[in-house]
Amino acid sequence: MKPQFKTSYDDDINCFQSRWHRAQYLILIALAVAAPWLLSAYYVGELTSVLVWALAGMGLMLLVGHTGQVSLGHAAFMAIGAFTHVALMLRGWPFIPALLFATLASGVSGALLARPILRLSGIYLAIATLALGVLVEDLAIVAEPFTGGVRGVVAPPIELLGFTIDRHGTPRAFYYLCLSIVVVVTLAYANLLRSPTGRAFIAVRDSEISARALGVNPTRTKTLAFALSCAITGLAGGLYAHLAQAINFESFLVIISIALLLQVIVGGLGSIHGAFFGAVVMVWLPQGIAVSRDVLGDVGIHIAAYPGLDMAVFALIIIVLMILEPRGLYGVWLRVRTWFELFPLYRKGLFRRARSYLKTERLK
Repeated sequence: MKPQFKTSYDDDINCFQSRWHRAQYLILIALAVAAPWLLSAYYVGELTSVLVWALAGMGLMLLVGHTGQVSLGHAAFMAIGAFTHVALMLRGWPFIPALLFATLASGVSGALLARPILRLSGIYLAIATLALGVLVEDLAIVAEPFTGGVRGVVAPPIELLGFTIDRHGTPRAFYYLCLSIVVVVTLAYANLLRSPTGRAFIAVRDSEISARALGVNPTRTKTLAFALSCAITGLAGGLYAHLAQAINFESFLVIISIALLLQVIVGGLGSIHGAFFGAVVMVWLPQGIAVSRDVLGDVGIHIAAYPGLDMAVFALIIIVLMILEPRGLYGVWLRVRTWFELFPLYRKGLFRRARSYLKTERLK
């Protein structure tokens, strides 16, 4: 394990710990750029889906993983971003201004709703956001001139820099567009966590009483986190409209909010990596189960005769993962990486969390 000698306070807030750490992410970006030329159109579409859901996961991760607020209604803000973006493009707006306005509309909606909702906490906050998600489903049907009602709306092709980008017609171009947006948002997210605002988010998550004692305004901090979270989720909703191409109220049911929450928990709460790990699981695991079902059918094991069995297997895998590693896939990655760094000095109980509580927390 290579030692790190820090000589200034800047070393504590650098995005990259060393040159090799920076090189690892450059290699990862290079592989992502080269992927469309190495894979078929189907797998390029799957990678694009991972990027869009990772973007939505980062929006929820900011609220749940880094501020400690539970939300079961984030699909509502995906719907606001998606319907606003498509409605503006159908009325002649260019792609980028429409996407930016949809992101702003989702963020402002989140900020306006955060004030009354964030007075609640725990299960009450979860129920309030769940009710919000159900309400937006009904509003999507009522606002027919804007959302298309039950029929929904079809996202038009993207006209950008003289090129026409379509999810099926030009899958590579659409993939690179989504990749560029995800990279920019990820860098902005990483820098936000290094700022005083990001540290205030984490302070409120760890101990609201201690954060208040340090001069942090918890109400204002949680409102800002909710607004930024909804803005990122709305941005993902705008891209999802082009990924799905046709959207209606059924595209943003409450089950999508639950799947998003499941995604960040499986990936690993409190880490940007967890949003990407969770997106990979949520997109590719059902596909893997479907392929396994076909393979078993070829050898005479017909599990397709039992409806819902594939979803039961999916849920069982998630339950087992949560029992064995509560910190999700990012916790698994930390264990594996640390094992290689410390071998042969790695010990089994290295990641065991000690039971320690703040005296202020025991007064709640």
